[in-house]
Amino acid sequence: MKLVRKNVDKTGDGSVTLIPEEPEDMWHAYNLIAEGDQVRSSTIRKVQNESATGSSSSSRVRTTLTISVESIDFDTQAQVLRLKGRNIEENQFVKMGAYHTIDLEVNRAFTLMKPEWDTIALERIEMACDVTQNADVAAVIMQDGLAHVCLITSSMTLVRSKIDVAIPRKRKGNVQQHEKGLSKFYDAVMQGILRHVNFDVVKCVLIASPGFVKDQFYEYMFQQAVKTDNKVLIDNKSKFMLVHASSGFKHSLKEVLQDSAVIAKMSDTKAAGEVKALETFYTTLQLEPAKAFYGKKHVCRAADAQAVEMLLISDNLFSTVEGGGMDDNSLK
Repeated sequence: MKLVRKNVDKTGDGSVTLIPEEPEDMWHAYNLIAEGDQVRSSTIRKVQNESATGSSSSSRVRTTLTISVESIDFDTQAQVLRLKGRNIEENQFVKMGAYHTIDLEVNRAFTLMKPEWDTIALERIEMACDVTQNADVAAVIMQDGLAHVCLITSSMTLVRSKIDVAIPRKRKGNVQQHEKGLSKFYDAVMQGILRHVNFDVVKCVLIASPGFVKDQFYEYMFQQAVKTDNKVLIDNKSKFMLVHASSGFKHSLKEVLQDSAVIAKMSDTKAAGEVKALETFYTTLQLEPAKAFYGKKHVCRAADAQAVEMLLISDNLFSTVEGGGMDDNSLK
């Protein structure tokens, strides 16, 4: 997420202009925008034109609208955020008070105005605009010719780089092309780590793959680090951990994070905190059901009795609570 402009005064009133740069940024936007907020962005409007002869035609024009948000719909597949509300500023194509839908998309700027910016919303903007300062776990999920360099925060996983290199097959009596392809691939992955991993913040770097790919890459990387006197890698060698994964695709990260050795290594990271809390809840619910509750009614009763040791609230529900729209089914 790119912060273009921030104009928030001491009373919490003001606006922020942002540009989502990655699909994951739309999740931050979804959690920032609440019903009653005002959003300004460019959009497409269908306009009816009538000629002097009485014939009519329609055309699509791009215009900038400001709406008061009444409903929010997040399409997780298309990574598009749809906001519906009434137009609140004069516009040559849309009447005041007319309903319109604005689609927020990647690389399209929008301005968000709130009646009051709270500290949680402002902190989310800081985190979204500088994710490297909050991602204390990095992961490289790889297989021959394919790798994903990811940063893991307490709330999401960001793919910072995808490396896809064609590696020639081994041929009897001639393995030079294969070895050159491997070296090119390993070098690209190593450069991806150096470019996207902030070792001043990151406490753990997971390298996961099927077979011995991770071991071969690890050996190649530190051979190159010694050869080129790369102190960044050499000084942070202890942060690397080799783990098994079923493939080099992003979805394999889920199984990696469930590995007991990984959990122990990540014990003092932000990402592990939420995973551990959720596991504690499920374990308590299974073994001591009288000590673990979910659902608005039961949680509120526990809070009234001052019997809450740990409270877990999802981002989705938190947005609903902030917007004042939570009902009895929200926590089910």
